Amino acid sequence: MSQDWKRAIEAQREEKSRYFGEHPHSPIPPDEREAFDGLSYYAIDADYRFEVPLDRYDDPEPVTVGTSTDGEQTYYRWGEFTVTIDGDDVAVQAYKADPDDDRLWVPFRDETSGDETYGAGRYIDLEVDSHRTADGEWILDFNEAYNPTCAYSDQYECPLPPTANWLDVPIEAGERAYEPDSGRPF
Repeated sequence: MSQDWKRAIEAQREEKSRYFGEHPHSPIPPDEREAFDGLSYYAIDADYRFEVPLDRYDDPEPVTVGTSTDGEQTYYRWGEFTVTIDGDDVAVQAYKADPDDDRLWVPFRDETSGDETYGAGRYIDLEVDSHRTADGEWILDFNEAYNPTCAYSDQYECPLPPTANWLDVPIEAGERAYEPDSGRPF
């Protein structure tokens, strides 16, 4: 397997930390940016990268999802991925905000949530152009898991992962918890 995907994730992480530390539209509150020294991530691990088919639902159902500000948003439960993590088969639901959109959204909580990672959960976005293989499978890479903007400031409203994606395994991949004092957990 080519290591290009690892280099792409490293570059994406560096760019995100730079944006969060310098850009005026960063979700990091302005008074915390001077002390901000980057985001914290787990080491990139090929065991959390999967090329899998999406078991697409024939009739995707709308699902009401709660938000971090006690609001609600509607998504469509589009299909399911099944992966094996540490010997356990894990089903992960994929959603769409709009049935006509090509992008899939995979919000999840896992056994690291609230401890090593953001308590409300993390997200993975899957784009057709960059997350599909030549044979039509999806690349579900937990190394790309990221915190929603509400992890950095309560001025944002973020959809919460539906209980169907509260995973009973630790996902030690992707972005870790943000600590305002240093940008590093613990």
